[in-house]
Amino acid sequence: MKRTTLTFCFAILAFSAGAQTIMNRDAAISDAVAAISSANQRQLIEELVGFHNRNNLSSMTDPAKGIGAAADYLYRKALSYAPESGGRLSVEKVYYTVGDKSRLGREVTLCNVVATIKGVDPTDSRVIAALAHYDSRAGDNTDSISYAPGANDDGSGVACLMEMVRLLSRMNLPATVQLMFMSGEEHGSYGAVHQAGIAKKTGQNLIAVLNNDMIGNSNASETDTQTNTVVRVFSENIPAVENDSARRVRVFNSAENDSPSRQLARYIKETGERYVDNMLVKMIYRNDRFGRGGDHTPFSQQGYAAVRMCEVNENYDRTHQDIREENGIKYGDEIWAINFEYVRKNTGVNLASIANLAMAPAAPENVKLITSGLTNYVNITWQPPSVGKRPSAYYVLVRETDQSQWQQKILVRDTKARLPFSKDNYFFAVQSVDDEGHESLAAFAYGSNR
Repeated sequence: MKRTTLTFCFAILAFSAGAQTIMNRDAAISDAVAAISSANQRQLIEELVGFHNRNNLSSMTDPAKGIGAAADYLYRKALSYAPESGGRLSVEKVYYTVGDKSRLGREVTLCNVVATIKGVDPTDSRVIAALAHYDSRAGDNTDSISYAPGANDDGSGVACLMEMVRLLSRMNLPATVQLMFMSGEEHGSYGAVHQAGIAKKTGQNLIAVLNNDMIGNSNASETDTQTNTVVRVFSENIPAVENDSARRVRVFNSAENDSPSRQLARYIKETGERYVDNMLVKMIYRNDRFGRGGDHTPFSQQGYAAVRMCEVNENYDRTHQDIREENGIKYGDEIWAINFEYVRKNTGVNLASIANLAMAPAAPENVKLITSGLTNYVNITWQPPSVGKRPSAYYVLVRETDQSQWQQKILVRDTKARLPFSKDNYFFAVQSVDDEGHESLAAFAYGSNR
């Protein structure tokens, strides 16, 4: 109970500008973050680079080169951590075929490698997924022969996921975690389209998707801006699946900044900064960068909360470039340019967010902000989650309408709250919380007249 009280104090103090922040960290999560190995991540990226070219048009059968050899390596590597998982870790190859009308130009069969860490609570159907793509490309996206190391794009993301396979599989997490190593990204996120389709078809209770794509470069081309203390999280504002009915609800509630993906981004910011010192998670209010995409988008298009984790400084001398040197500038995505301390910290942000979410109760359901009546008190009601363990309490989240982050957490042990805030001047949401202070995703309070 003491730890829950600390979390409550942190929430109240954080509402006042300049107030002291109290960090309440779960020891198991802190230990896992501290155990992330940059040496392991360097070795893994070296192995990936050694396959010469991982283009989606490269060989699926050569044992030493090409995307097939890389898939075999990732499968074996992930499976090597199964003995220490207590039977919870399983790894599979998921094959799919992309037709000749795709950007690939011909029909190919590709492979995703999916590591699943089964949750220990049989009543908890939640699934949390993290993604990274292991295919690579040279300057010409049809070039399946030239050296295309893909050290940062996206060897860095793959190294992040593999360390999470190692560390999360040792933890007793109530919810299930899937670490998905994707092919097909550089030609149109085909592997992600396939996995998102499986999740939708099977009715998977997929509550969060974190796509890690380029998290290892710390200095920008042209401006030479440098930092390894900031990571971006991209999130959509208006859900891709919004229909007319949902649009009317959004407009009525002025909820343009409160999509499920945006709530996930806020969660990653709060949790990542709680567990990883000297790290700022910068929310970017876009689904992705201009003119480019990533593997989270197919999941967004199926209605899942999905975000992209990405370095804050991109170096265009390295991304999608042939290996060469011109006018003293080295071009190409080679391993020498990776900042491994940055990869380690970004991995920590991912691991802490996923573990904290998996340990928390599921989010409350049917959260309503009562709009009837003229009053300067707000009335909010909700229902307990229908899966997993029952929360020990709830947080009512409060922020002013011109603020991007939740400013206050108010601990409530009922399924309703009456608080001295004008419903017109604030946004509200509710989180479930357990005795140890693990919080669920925020469920936005939508207006209802009863």
